[in-house]
Amino acid sequence: MLMAGGLAMTAGCSAAPAPSAPGSTGRPQRIVSLNPCLDVILVRVADRSQIGALSHYAREDYGSTIADIARTLPFTYETAEEVIALRPDLVMTGKHSSLATRNALDRLNIPTALFGVPESVAESLEQVREVARAVGHPERGEALVAEIEAAIEAAAPPPGLTPPSALVYLPGGFASGPGTLMDDMMTRAGLRNAVGRYGLTRTGNVPLELVIADPPELMLSGEAYPGAPSWAERIMEHPALNRVASRMRKAVFPERLLFCGGPVLIQTAAALKRAREAAYQRQA
Repeated sequence: MLMAGGLAMTAGCSAAPAPSAPGSTGRPQRIVSLNPCLDVILVRVADRSQIGALSHYAREDYGSTIADIARTLPFTYETAEEVIALRPDLVMTGKHSSLATRNALDRLNIPTALFGVPESVAESLEQVREVARAVGHPERGEALVAEIEAAIEAAAPPPGLTPPSALVYLPGGFASGPGTLMDDMMTRAGLRNAVGRYGLTRTGNVPLELVIADPPELMLSGEAYPGAPSWAERIMEHPALNRVASRMRKAVFPERLLFCGGPVLIQTAAALKRAREAAYQRQA
């Protein structure tokens, strides 16, 4: 196993159908991504002709920021059989990708790049660079990093403003805890993550009763979507939240912006900036 930052490159030693050979440039020519957060980076740094398939998650309107693009590309449901049939010369996976599939690819000597989950903006930007290097376009990675950095800088608060307390509160009471990518983004956008006041030391659920008893200045809530569990939607529309409406500003924060970094941070930064400005307008 060869390690490069948060990226692990593996190749098994068993005999297998030969994957597609890299082109004359040495770049992989049939790349399969099994992770939705890697999908969003891949479509920005690889040639379209290099993309053998994305994950099926990338095609979902509610959960993906690239659904329109993804629906024009092949996809898999992450099974080893599907991936092997595509004869890839590089498979990109994350820690939450199917372990059985990863093990099968390793046994079949199919080159696989395993990526971690970024927990800060710095780690996310480095992952962009790692993906770009893996697909043979490091210059595109640097250009994308510059674009993300510019968007984050544009979302920074004016000097001297006191960050309002904010809670990203999604269906089911799910909230991002300290030491996460979202926590880092909130800080950079001039928001103070309120999860600590509810005793949360990591990402998890915040009981609605605690929010009502001590509401944040700003609540960023998710969108209802078809098929969502009714109990999850009820939390977001609970009448008790209306009783603290005068003490708390609400703003919509789409769930699809919560879980991935890379180019998604461009939209995340803009959404957090809009929410912060709305909170300050309320204070005024």
